[in-house]
Amino acid sequence: MSDATVSMAGHLKPFRDYQARHFVWQVSEDGRVGTIRLNRPERKNPLTFESYAELRDLFRDLAYASDIRAIVLTGAGGNFSSGGDVFEIIEPLTKMPMPELLAFTRMTGDLVKAMKKCPQPIVAAVDGICAGAGAILAMASDLRLATPEAKTAFLFTRVGLAGADMGACGILPRIIGQGRAAELLFTGRSMTADEGHAWGFYNALHAADTLEAEALKLAHSLADGPWFAHTMTKTMLNQEWAMGLDEMIESEAQAQAICMATRDFRRAFEAFAEKRKPVFEGN
Repeated sequence: MSDATVSMAGHLKPFRDYQARHFVWQVSEDGRVGTIRLNRPERKNPLTFESYAELRDLFRDLAYASDIRAIVLTGAGGNFSSGGDVFEIIEPLTKMPMPELLAFTRMTGDLVKAMKKCPQPIVAAVDGICAGAGAILAMASDLRLATPEAKTAFLFTRVGLAGADMGACGILPRIIGQGRAAELLFTGRSMTADEGHAWGFYNALHAADTLEAEALKLAHSLADGPWFAHTMTKTMLNQEWAMGLDEMIESEAQAQAICMATRDFRRAFEAFAEKRKPVFEGN
């Protein structure tokens, strides 16, 4: 056996130069924060078959990023997203046979699963219209900031579909409570920004001209923090939904022991002892 150090670093790659085709991808100067901007402002940033698939693939691939530590998800032109494009998605769906419809709904669900499984915390910055699948993207993010003008609607029943779409019946009640989620999913009405903030859907409200800066500030604070520990926190937040109390406690015991074995844990102690701010490196 070779004495050379074995490393998984060779399996990682930078995403600074990723070339998005169906949305805008930008990376901060330090390479730690990536911004996904839905970019069809003339139609309030609707999703297409292609953008669904590319978003799914990007969030899956970010597990192998050597640089990106946090994500901001936002929209262009004063709106987040109006959901699935009426003429590029909704109309074609009315003509598809059941096997193709199931393939589509599984693909959209895979996007949510990819967002939940990607190790980077996702900060949604929501302005204006946030409807249908757009509301799902905000819901699937880890943290959500909005403007007072944001209008969030899970409007699937208004087009004759169930409110059970892309995990909404499972995830939304865990964020805002069963009764409030039921109201939004049955009626399809818009949740105001103030309601969203009061109910815990939105972590904070900011003026439109400062929203993205605040989202980037939050993302950078996460990226500059104990990134490996943030990844573990996100994993536990998602995995513990299906666990009993004993399994939760044991899983967190294992997760914390793993984090205690990192150099970041030692760095934090040394910084505290020396009365300085720790510099985390994610290992």
